[in-house]
Amino acid sequence: MTLQATAASAGARGDLFDPRCPTRRLLDRIGTKWMSMAVKVLAEASPQEVRFGELQRRMPGVSQKMLSVTLQNLTRDGLVTRRVEPSVPPRVHYRLTELGLSLEAALAVVRAWAEEHMAEVDRANERNRQDEAGAGASRAEQDPDQVRGILPSRFR
Repeated sequence: MTLQATAASAGARGDLFDPRCPTRRLLDRIGTKWMSMAVKVLAEASPQEVRFGELQRRMPGVSQKMLSVTLQNLTRDGLVTRRVEPSVPPRVHYRLTELGLSLEAALAVVRAWAEEHMAEVDRANERNRQDEAGAGASRAEQDPDQVRGILPSRFR
């Protein structure tokens, strides 16, 4: 099999529109806030392990179920190791693998970008919201019947 054929069977590199694209597949797996938070908490503790309850405390708003699913996915993908201490109740510990630590470096770049640019993104959203609100008001001033015509009859 040629290198091109191998690449094609593994997914079109760099084509986010192809479901086999490595970048798209990664984003599908790690593109949640809980996944990035869990990786960050575990990276900060590395090389030490973190127990489930501590992870939950350090991730405000995450439910037990969502954290459990997130950790299962991270473990399945080889980014996290899980160790169960045989006790009653069992104590479960998590730690990033070398692969998980390498992902943390990439996520840190995304966090840095967000810290630098999210104020700009928020301002753009606010301008857009104001423009849309202003456009709606000016349409009503120009032709109230036109605006009334787009409302369901129960609101007229």
